[in-house]
Amino acid sequence: MKKQLIATALTAALLVPVSAEAFTTPRGVRVNPVDDVVFEVIPKSSGSYGDFWCGASEYARRVKGAGWRDLVYVVRGRGDSVTTGRRSAAQFTLSPDKVDLPPAPQGWLALGIKPGDRMSVQQARNYCDQFPVRSN
Repeated sequence: MKKQLIATALTAALLVPVSAEAFTTPRGVRVNPVDDVVFEVIPKSSGSYGDFWCGASEYARRVKGAGWRDLVYVVRGRGDSVTTGRRSAAQFTLSPDKVDLPPAPQGWLALGIKPGDRMSVQQARNYCDQFPVRSN
């Protein structure tokens, strides 16, 4: 009886989908795969511009094995999460062919996160080193 329970539990564990690629940054930003090439960045709260790019960079580097010079592209800007249902998420990819729009013009002023926006993994990683400003 005990062996049968163990076998049943092991079988059930194998049938449950495991999100092995789910990832959380040290700042609490969650990143979940949407499919094989698109991943979704979900900040703890509504999320800052830096939270999204930091999460995308960390996931691309640590989970997907991207190099520092590889580009991360925005597939879908801020909106509802398809993996968690939270109200603030954005989708990214390392594959430029997954972006429906041509790359957005890149300049010094960034207004939101729009499909086609891109930056290198290294540039995006710089946002991880910025700490939020808190007033006393």
